[in-house]
Amino acid sequence: MADRLDRDAIILSKEESSYNTDSTPTAGSDALQVSGFTLDPLNAQNDKRELLRGFLGGFEELVGDRHIAAQYSVELVGSGSAGTAPAWGAQLKACGFAETLSATTRADYTLVSGSMGSLTSYYHDSGVKHLSTGVRGNVVFDFPLGKRPMMEFSMLGIHNNESAAANPTGTFTAFKTPEAVTNANSGDITLGCTHSSSGAPALVGGLAYPSQGIRINIGNVAEHSALLGGESIVIQDREVTGTITIDATAAQEVQLLSDIRAATLTSIGFVHGTVTARKALVFMPYCQFVRERKINYKGKRMVQIDFRAIPSAGNDEFRLVTSF
Repeated sequence: MADRLDRDAIILSKEESSYNTDSTPTAGSDALQVSGFTLDPLNAQNDKRELLRGFLGGFEELVGDRHIAAQYSVELVGSGSAGTAPAWGAQLKACGFAETLSATTRADYTLVSGSMGSLTSYYHDSGVKHLSTGVRGNVVFDFPLGKRPMMEFSMLGIHNNESAAANPTGTFTAFKTPEAVTNANSGDITLGCTHSSSGAPALVGGLAYPSQGIRINIGNVAEHSALLGGESIVIQDREVTGTITIDATAAQEVQLLSDIRAATLTSIGFVHGTVTARKALVFMPYCQFVRERKINYKGKRMVQIDFRAIPSAGNDEFRLVTSF
């Protein structure tokens, strides 16, 4: 018997035009280039048969509501063509984002509170095909010092029957190689900056801080809604939070602590990348700092700050710009 290998896995994932209808992703167009793939193929809420039988012992369980849960990470890098959607754009649309493409200029991803996208995903794992429709979930954006910029996806989908099937051979040419988050490739964390939603992406003004990068959790609350005749994955709420670790002067740290006490709102911006059409920018215009920690980084005093991104007019608490 041939060994089945952990790394012998591939995901095919395609946006659905009609919710929970198989969009039939193909290996040539819809292979998803991922790292750290894990899968719970039958996440079930079972019902134990608690029967009186005159003796001790366990009971069988009836398999109740079930869904598929998957986790994987995708490198955060633009499409390589300015204003063109990256190959992972549909993944963000299934995490409560809208996609806006400005030809030859930029691709914007902003949050929505309804009419969210969904995916059909074929999870091929060493000869077994797990089919999941209506897929939605959460994403974490991570720009860690010295490492790849990543998007960490936690997705839920409706369970469909699995089958034995040879793994397809995927085409990954649409996925570009990212740059590591380094001093040469990334800008400072900028507090108090502004950003225009049109034209060439840039952060304007504000105060720049050397940093160890930024981590942002979109905080979607995705639930499996197992209604009879209406099964779905619902994103029922969202709370964007994050962490920055910065090099601040004593006076700056005192001001940051004052801002925490006063619940002052400020903007946070960050730009990564040097290659045209592969860059990424994140911007959050209304952030509340909620906690500070003192961090030792190679003997240097650093300040780590937890923050919350707050909507103002609605759906405006976070923006990702790429492919510029």
